[in-house]
Amino acid sequence: MLLVVDNGSIYTKNLVNFLSEKKIKFISQKFDEVNLSDIQQFNSFILSGRKKNDRKINALNSKIIKHVISEEKSLLGICYGAEILAITLGGTIKKSDEHVGGQETVVIEKENEICRGEIDVTESHNYEISQLGSQLHSLASSKSCKYEIVKHNNLNIFGTQFHPEMSSDGQSMIQSFLSI
Repeated sequence: MLLVVDNGSIYTKNLVNFLSEKKIKFISQKFDEVNLSDIQQFNSFILSGRKKNDRKINALNSKIIKHVISEEKSLLGICYGAEILAITLGGTIKKSDEHVGGQETVVIEKENEICRGEIDVTESHNYEISQLGSQLHSLASSKSCKYEIVKHNNLNIFGTQFHPEMSSDGQSMIQSFLSI
């Protein structure tokens, strides 16, 4: 079963609609409704984007990431979800010079299980990953972003700086992630 953690992104409804249309079994919970003692029942997780920085959101998402790693489950972090993944695993983020938004072509640079070639995606972020910790590596980049897709070195844990729920290429990537 999949848990979608809703961190307040305006795009989470698009993600939920996509998963529902594909008849994927999931539960979506707002970050402040997630009970950490109940997350054992899930085998995969999607961490959504967010609207604003919040210490409680950061703490909860970091705990989920640590749980996923210790239990060797799968996770997809979207935008903020990728940023908190990097931070939790020893990386850093930085404020972008300006809001990064609109359509972007992402070039897949390393073979992986969820995408290949070039994909067209939707960007919408003010922060981005600036350094990866030792447990993550880059799979893809774009003209606007060095770390568009990152992956854990040994586990099925991915992060996307863009919003895959907002494009057909991105939605295909979500489906590939869920079929791992």
